[in-house]
Amino acid sequence: FGFYFARIPLRTTPHVVHGNALTIDWETVLPAANCSFVLGNPPFVGAKFMDDTQRDDTRAVFTGIDNAGLLDFVAAWYVKAAKYLKSAGAAQPRCAFVSTNSISQGEQVGVLWGWMLSQGVHIQFAHRTFSWSNEASGKAAVHCVIIGFGLEDRPNKIIFEYDDIKGVPHPLQANNINPYLIDGSNVIAVARMQPIANVPAIANGSIPADGGNLLLSPAEKADFIVAEPAASQWVRPYLGAEGFLHNDLRYCLWLADCPPQSLRMMPLVLERVKAVQIMREKSAKVATQQKAATPTLFTEDRQPRSGNYLAIPRTSSENRRYIPLGYLESEVIAANDLQIIPNASIAHFGVLSSAMHRAWIDITAGRLKSDLRYSVKLTYNTFPWPELPKNESKPSVAVVSIAYTAIESAAKTVLNERAKHQTGDNPASLADLYDPLTMPPALLKAHQKLDAAVDKAYEASGGKKAYKSDAERVAFLFDLYQRMTSLLPADAVKAKRRTKLAG
Repeated sequence: FGFYFARIPLRTTPHVVHGNALTIDWETVLPAANCSFVLGNPPFVGAKFMDDTQRDDTRAVFTGIDNAGLLDFVAAWYVKAAKYLKSAGAAQPRCAFVSTNSISQGEQVGVLWGWMLSQGVHIQFAHRTFSWSNEASGKAAVHCVIIGFGLEDRPNKIIFEYDDIKGVPHPLQANNINPYLIDGSNVIAVARMQPIANVPAIANGSIPADGGNLLLSPAEKADFIVAEPAASQWVRPYLGAEGFLHNDLRYCLWLADCPPQSLRMMPLVLERVKAVQIMREKSAKVATQQKAATPTLFTEDRQPRSGNYLAIPRTSSENRRYIPLGYLESEVIAANDLQIIPNASIAHFGVLSSAMHRAWIDITAGRLKSDLRYSVKLTYNTFPWPELPKNESKPSVAVVSIAYTAIESAAKTVLNERAKHQTGDNPASLADLYDPLTMPPALLKAHQKLDAAVDKAYEASGGKKAYKSDAERVAFLFDLYQRMTSLLPADAVKAKRRTKLAG
């Protein structure tokens, strides 16, 4: 700290232990009662990417923690440290780790921090997400957090906020730092099967499990119709998340309503159906083998039969300020990575397209590399919506109705601004429209007005007129989430895994 010391090579008290930090007993390195601080930068490996040795190492550490298979490698250091802290007695050492930000987002929060809080752990300071890279060859750039914790609930907690994840943080005083690294109570969103609000249900799109035999590229579709003209009425547009975002339309054979006599008159279609049957029979999955009996159908059919539906790409770049959503006609078959909400109103589109919902996505969605992975159970079903108008004849809902009328109007403006760029021979894709560098200014302005309308709707539930940061939005949403889930019927506890209030 301001002085130069020649510390290398180590000559004074060189107590260095080389070993596996997850299998070694930390007490043999330094008794917890003699420890002041534990500092670390544990390895970053995702839960799905650990090798067998790493899984074996974590298995013993995670003993007694439900759903520990969801946790990233780094979480094992948190558990190991919490156990070490508890063995320290009156010494009260403190711990801080640099970690991937995944442990403060999505489903890992409930698994790791539900256990950590139950052990009496308190987060004492935190750096919210920042971009970090080291100076080694082949350096990795990752999104990190720093979490300082201990068994003592210390005053003067500080959250370091980054307006630019590659920039310099600014400190904010906090009354309590919760597992999402915001100033709020220790409420953890729990995945659930149904929405906590009175809104339409959401589902993943349909699954072909066909070995590619029911799917067609635009060129394949054109050639196939020439060779088998009768098949034209059974070919439907087919979109997944990438196609939806980048105007990459494909097609599929949709034979759900095709009469058997018509099917027998299309030999090229029958060839493809036979290939689907053979592929499914050879599958290692029993469920897929059973679907070989119905080779004309997708293995999972969730497609709306009429009207339109709201489509949400399951995976989307975290660089986008807004998640691109849009309406599709029921004629367009949605793939499994395109999530669908039938009967969604313009107001539903407006709320889901808002900055408020985007802030909720950031802390509840999973991650695929650095991309957002929208979750039906943990993002949509837990989202605390503003109050919906149920009976407009009642004076008590007049303000709510006015707020939703404003959301509808602003949402229509967003759709109209998008439509201006989606015509002609080279229409803009949603990826073009929502890239931070290429987003049309008029579309951005329309979204900002929509944000204001949505924020206004939340004021009836105690929301602010303006928010300084997404962290403020999330803190408010968790307060509303806690209030809404506390009103659920008692019989929902088992079926819907009611909110856990930790601490």
